[in-house]
Amino acid sequence: MTKRTSAKYKIDRRMGENIWGRPKSPVNRREYGPGQHGQRRKGKLSDFGIQLRAKQKLKGYYGDLTEKQFRRIYAEAERLRGDTGENLIGLLERRLDAVVYRAKWVPTIFAARQFVNHGHVTVNGKRVNIPSYRVKEGDVIAIREKSRQLALVLEAVALPERDQPDYLDCDNSKMTATFVRTPSLGDVPYPVMMEPNLVVEFYAKN
Repeated sequence: MTKRTSAKYKIDRRMGENIWGRPKSPVNRREYGPGQHGQRRKGKLSDFGIQLRAKQKLKGYYGDLTEKQFRRIYAEAERLRGDTGENLIGLLERRLDAVVYRAKWVPTIFAARQFVNHGHVTVNGKRVNIPSYRVKEGDVIAIREKSRQLALVLEAVALPERDQPDYLDCDNSKMTATFVRTPSLGDVPYPVMMEPNLVVEFYAKN
């Protein structure tokens, strides 16, 4: 399991955006960055800085993936036919922890990773405890029966702040979600603007 090396809300403040759309995000109260020098006026970012920021934002959104993990996913997206940026989003959204988060079974992507890791999730009836497991179109993802009454799950399902996207066919009564299709960028309900094209430019130059 990937270790999160920084507090999740620090990512929000570093980016100056509420990247998960959470009501508790400190960006809602103070827009400056974390740390002793966070309130200093920001200078204008270079092209490299803009591209790096886009990469860090996307990487942070999916649970602050390590650079090694993220670069590997990018390399795979580059090998696929079609637009690399769109391929990258599709591969990230096919991660099992991302699907669990999108199904609204947990409140955060970090909770989704832990939830999968602790063995609460099945894919096509078989228990899978690897958050980076890649689902395929038609796969049925479900919460194990004995885990469906966990307080975490019941609270997350009731949260009004997120909707389940249409590329998942969710049955909340059975706690199942069918992965209908791989989404494109426009299908993914990001609370803030993601720019995978800038991520592609970043890796093309570095």
